[in-house]
Amino acid sequence: MIVTVGPWWTVAPALGAAVGYAALAAGAASLGRRATTGIMLATLVLHGLALAVAFGTTPVRFGFAPTLSVTAWLVLAIYAVETRLYPQLGTRWTLAGLGVPAVLLALLFPGTPYPTLASPWLPLHWALGFASYGLLGAAVAHAWMIQRSEAAIRRGATQPSALPLLALERLTFRFVTGAFVLLTLTLAAGWTFTRLLQPTAGWITHKTVFTALSWAVLAVLLWGRWRWGWRGRTAVRMLYVAGALLLLGYVGSHFVLEVILRRGA
Repeated sequence: MIVTVGPWWTVAPALGAAVGYAALAAGAASLGRRATTGIMLATLVLHGLALAVAFGTTPVRFGFAPTLSVTAWLVLAIYAVETRLYPQLGTRWTLAGLGVPAVLLALLFPGTPYPTLASPWLPLHWALGFASYGLLGAAVAHAWMIQRSEAAIRRGATQPSALPLLALERLTFRFVTGAFVLLTLTLAAGWTFTRLLQPTAGWITHKTVFTALSWAVLAVLLWGRWRWGWRGRTAVRMLYVAGALLLLGYVGSHFVLEVILRRGA
């Protein structure tokens, strides 16, 4: 795939979002809560506008970088809402630094064009995949917060989050449960569409193998949490593994196809 940049009306919102995320990552601690909230809201709107413009083009384009961009937007939007509901989480907008490369990559690698959709239901499959990526990304971000809090407790230092550790763990597993449900629906939808639209095509690909492995890790984690009360390091490590596998599933395979092999989906 050749690196390409669209017209100015597609570029301007994305560049504005990248600047906003960079400002939050670099200076949120000195901005104050009201200024931080205002900048974050404006940045999320710009990022959302950039995504709407990108997915509203004809033909529709889809690929690893747009997936990363949507995932970053969902994770940061979830965290923005959380900090309003749970002020104890604080405003650790270092997470916003993740939005900068995600937005810029989507500008440079807008994805493979789809002149015609194989099914009008294909966008549903994409939407389920986006949502599962977003919720699992939020769970991984919370696992990182748990790891930092536990490290602070062991050192006898002040916890980076004023939210009690058990409350943070419960919040994390809500995201894990949501991600598991959506990932189950994503796999089911992918299998159904493949059987209906391409009955002779093989369903077992690198993408489905890694995605199924991520689903299995989440299933084991949820079972272990319910049956044996798994928490702490065990839960964090398993979440990292599940997130890495899911990232390899679509983003990794399409990165190889689009960037290294320069082929479409």
